[in-house]
Amino acid sequence: MKNLARTLDSLDFLKLDRRTFMKAVGVLGATAFLGTYKTEIVSALEFAETKIVWLHGSECTGCSESLLNGGNPDVAQALSKLNVNLAYHETLLAQQGIFVDGKLANNAELNSEILLEELIEEGNYILVVEGSIPNGPQGSGKYLMIGNKTFKEILGEAAKNATAVIAVGTCAAYGGITSADSDIAKDTDYRGVAFAKNDKTKGMLQELGIDKPVINIPGCPAHPDWILLTLGAVILEKIKVPGDLPAVLDDYGRPKVFFPPDHTVHENCPRRGYYDRAEFDEQVGGEKCLWKLGCKAPYSHADCGIRRWNGSVSMCTQAGGPCIACVEPGFPDSSRPLYVEAEDKGVLLGANIDTLSKAAVGAATVVAGVHAVRRMKGE
Repeated sequence: MKNLARTLDSLDFLKLDRRTFMKAVGVLGATAFLGTYKTEIVSALEFAETKIVWLHGSECTGCSESLLNGGNPDVAQALSKLNVNLAYHETLLAQQGIFVDGKLANNAELNSEILLEELIEEGNYILVVEGSIPNGPQGSGKYLMIGNKTFKEILGEAAKNATAVIAVGTCAAYGGITSADSDIAKDTDYRGVAFAKNDKTKGMLQELGIDKPVINIPGCPAHPDWILLTLGAVILEKIKVPGDLPAVLDDYGRPKVFFPPDHTVHENCPRRGYYDRAEFDEQVGGEKCLWKLGCKAPYSHADCGIRRWNGSVSMCTQAGGPCIACVEPGFPDSSRPLYVEAEDKGVLLGANIDTLSKAAVGAATVVAGVHAVRRMKGE
């Protein structure tokens, strides 16, 4: 990776074709990418400010927290280098409310509802959506009201005038935890922006009759690199929306460079050696493979094992937590029960991972075959 980084450092990234550019950002990560090419980025975007409107639906704000916890560069440095105007973000806004000191605030400087209305009317912004969108009860969307509007209505208005739409986090991408099976799931009817779980005909934009391509960056939460590098690629027009999206995104709208269809978290897991020797932890706190504790890494398509988290220091399995496949469209239902071995999940020729790993001891051909992991059924 270091050799490749040095090679990329000698290139003029503005002249890279899309394929090479995406490989570069996939390898370098946000810190190295923005640091290596800061001069070129500033030159390229000197007269081209990009506005971002960031909406919050039904969520825990965990993806914004993840982004804010990004190290070097932090989010402020990254947005500055990309010449981004974060024009609207409910968690970070300085607006005080509809009434200030007992008086009605009828301007965008103090009233965030007016600010959002003005931004939508002006258009020419990238729309980032965090959190799912309730369609219930009975298609009204009234399970989430902001001011005197449903979030469903606000999303529709904002999406129409956006130059690109990015769904950040599994809730915005597919419905996530809010859409988990329950006694009230049909009443609340939580949707992702373009998907409802793995159904791309039931996303909220489809419900609203809005034909707008969406880039999904799932994760619970999403990695800061996935967010910043995708934004960077769109802003720098290395991903042209909508023309490049069919080649760049997988079947679930995810950038393939971060969520490779032919690669799983399992393949680069720090505990992978224990798996190959069929050595499994059966209690939390050990150092061996976490498969018997419910690890879903063999079914999770993401580059966590290469990119790592918290400044590229660690990741879930390295820290002792089984992967719960939070980037997959069916999450959390397709991952439940979270901490129980998925004995019925066939991987190769109908065999499960436990069987394969035992056979893998002293059988390199079987170990190689395990790399052809299929997507989890029933996503």
